[in-house]
Amino acid sequence: MELRFEMEYEEAYREVYELVKPKYRLFTAGPVACFPEVLAIMSVQMFSHRSAEAKEVHVDTLSRLRAFLEAEKGEIIMFPSSGTGFMEAAVRNTVPRGGKVLVTTVGAFGDRFAEVVNSNGREAVILRKEPGYAVKPEELDEALRKNPDVVAVTITYNETSTGVLNPLPELAKVVHEHDKLLFVDAVSAMGGADIKFDKWGLDMIFASSQKAFGVPPGLAVAAVSERVFEIAEKMPERGWYFDLPLYKKFNGKKKGTPSTPPLPQIFGLNVVLRIVEKMGGKDAWLGMYKKRSETIREGVKEMGLGVLAEPGYESPTITAVVVPEGMKGVDVYNAMRERGFELAKGYGSVAEKTFRIGNMGYMTFEDIEEMLANLREVIEKLKG
Repeated sequence: MELRFEMEYEEAYREVYELVKPKYRLFTAGPVACFPEVLAIMSVQMFSHRSAEAKEVHVDTLSRLRAFLEAEKGEIIMFPSSGTGFMEAAVRNTVPRGGKVLVTTVGAFGDRFAEVVNSNGREAVILRKEPGYAVKPEELDEALRKNPDVVAVTITYNETSTGVLNPLPELAKVVHEHDKLLFVDAVSAMGGADIKFDKWGLDMIFASSQKAFGVPPGLAVAAVSERVFEIAEKMPERGWYFDLPLYKKFNGKKKGTPSTPPLPQIFGLNVVLRIVEKMGGKDAWLGMYKKRSETIREGVKEMGLGVLAEPGYESPTITAVVVPEGMKGVDVYNAMRERGFELAKGYGSVAEKTFRIGNMGYMTFEDIEEMLANLREVIEKLKG
């Protein structure tokens, strides 16, 4: 979608547009195709982030996110960063130097959380599952019994690299029984999988704008519990850029963020949350994602391809597809790209034997069916 304006230096625009103009239909792991309404609102001319208009949009976006995440008891925080910023914030604001964090990892992004823990002078204790498998409540319970001195637990709700959705409500219950803080990476889950912040008793759950919300990258959002702020207020050296109490203070007094926020992304997110409402609400929106992912999984299985995620734990936003023996995932990716479809390469330890199909952001069911038809032809040709 190309937006048009009166431009004095259109040649400069054209030079860059030729580099970045859309060439593929996106079925990526993110960034994803954006809703036309999002692209349109993001084209408005900028104004001060301390203006009355910016404050109104900020407060309204927080309110809509709070309702979507069912977080009446939580504080909604927006960072001018990627979702990884909240990984660092969780660690620096609540875990003392040298403190331990139980990191559950079912793929590459669980591993990233462990790297963030360790790089900030804390110690990551790892509960690792083989790619394709979810963490089970009894496994988490056993790990916490063996490591009673951990301060917090991290869970990747939806592992982007393997297409696995962890059973978050059941895992949260175990964490509560052991009275630990719970931090949830929902980067590829929020907006595509259900989240009930209050009911599940989460301490922090965070995501990025460029995944299931279908907004360009640059904005990270989270719901944060009061317990986190109480601990953070007393935590030395928690930093400034990701100082959670500072963001809470600015929410209340300034109706904004401490540093300049990505206003266009906030406008875009606000539009998406309004689209959710006009579509029929959260259940209808999540139902759309569920139907998309089921259509893709059924389609690849009909081709004789495998799905990496174990049955019952499949992601609603991305599917890691296992290629047949003698075939490489990157070959499928490259062949589909030649046909105008941008899927996602395999990632992490399963990179060679998988490719991934994302169903986040702006797409139609006709797009999905056409992608599957082309994929069927590609697979047959590669089997050749």
